[in-house]
Amino acid sequence: MELSMPSPQIYVEKTLAIIKPDIVDKEEEIQDIILRSGFTIVQRRKLHLSPEQCSNFYVEEYGKMFFPNLTAYMSSGPLVAMILARHKAISYWKELLGPSNSLVAKETHPDSLRAVYGTDDLRNALHGSSDFAAAEREIRFMFPEVIIEPIPVGQAAKDYLNLYVTSTLLEGLTELCKQKPADPFIWLADWLLKNNPNKPKLCLHHIAEEPY
Repeated sequence: MELSMPSPQIYVEKTLAIIKPDIVDKEEEIQDIILRSGFTIVQRRKLHLSPEQCSNFYVEEYGKMFFPNLTAYMSSGPLVAMILARHKAISYWKELLGPSNSLVAKETHPDSLRAVYGTDDLRNALHGSSDFAAAEREIRFMFPEVIIEPIPVGQAAKDYLNLYVTSTLLEGLTELCKQKPADPFIWLADWLLKNNPNKPKLCLHHIAEEPY
């Protein structure tokens, strides 16, 4: 008797990463490390925050002794903000960063990014969201146009595909097998565009022009 194993489910998570002003010249090599660590860079932007904007971003640190130095440091030059995605993105990115104090990181996690690129407790090179709620808030702050939605997985993904995709796609694939075109990808793409059930219907109305 064969046991059917459930298909594996991959939960894609997003986190915010920031390359801080003093190491933006290392962006290319840091991005290479990010990609080799299994992350996808969903979006990236370079921007220069004002001290007020930095205060709003780090609002949870307001009132602490280091707060004025933190906002001055983060507004001292351009920074690079990125949305990173992968399985357990938040925890994996935090692990890659190492301790928040670069001096401690150099002692305890010498291969971590903050140990390699950071200087001290304040100038620690990179930022990562602390948890899911922080990631959501910080991504909205840096990328206000982004719509943050959970990515469908498992049964939810199957239900979505069955409802909106499967029947039309199967019809297209069946026709593809009948036609056997030289370039099946281009043919199928054209077929899907022509047979998209959600394609808006154009209603042509005669527009009466006003006499001059």
